[in-house]
Amino acid sequence: MNGLDANNRIDSDKTAKAPLPEKKQNLSDKAYTALSELIRSREVRGGEPLVELQLAERLGLSRTPLRQALQRLESEGLLRKDANRSYVVRQVDLKEYLQSLRVRELLEPEAAVLAIDFITPEMVQPVLENMIAVRDTKPYAMLAHWRSDDEVHNLFIKNCRNEVLSEILTSLRGTTQLFEIERLAERLVPDSTEHERILKALASGDSRIVKQVVTTHIRSLFKFAVKSVG
Repeated sequence: MNGLDANNRIDSDKTAKAPLPEKKQNLSDKAYTALSELIRSREVRGGEPLVELQLAERLGLSRTPLRQALQRLESEGLLRKDANRSYVVRQVDLKEYLQSLRVRELLEPEAAVLAIDFITPEMVQPVLENMIAVRDTKPYAMLAHWRSDDEVHNLFIKNCRNEVLSEILTSLRGTTQLFEIERLAERLVPDSTEHERILKALASGDSRIVKQVVTTHIRSLFKFAVKSVG
């Protein structure tokens, strides 16, 4: 290999490993984040109509970014419209939850394998450190657990470089998260253990192990749900 070819290969490797640029959060993004946390903390209950004016005043935002956030949450499956065209938080039953997990079991390992070439150990480390901090926090912090869970899964979902796959998984995770809220604290220890394995596998770049640990994690969620209602 001559010098020019070597330089081209190095540049190609750097491009392959380069993370996707972070998008600056605008007002719509801020509204989306705030609404997501209201849903996750159960400050907005399933089936409860969302009044735009009240939400805008509560969040200190105008109605335009709020509507954009509501539409985004609807597209992700967290909200639906009732007979009066008002937005309400979706209620997910066990059947839908388990069916959604089965689809995630098929798709998430594939997304993780696709993301390997675009994830560096430097990208994994802060996610791992935050996950450990959340695990060791006393008393239990539910929203911190949610954020850490999102960080771990989004690390490979957002870096799989397949927009269709990424959008499908984001929607499916929204559905399953609505069901998981009530017993989330019981998942802290198993989530932490399984997430650590996922992150270390991603850092290692071993596609076989990555696929295995992501599959094991989704199956763990499935078994936990079945046992909880059994």
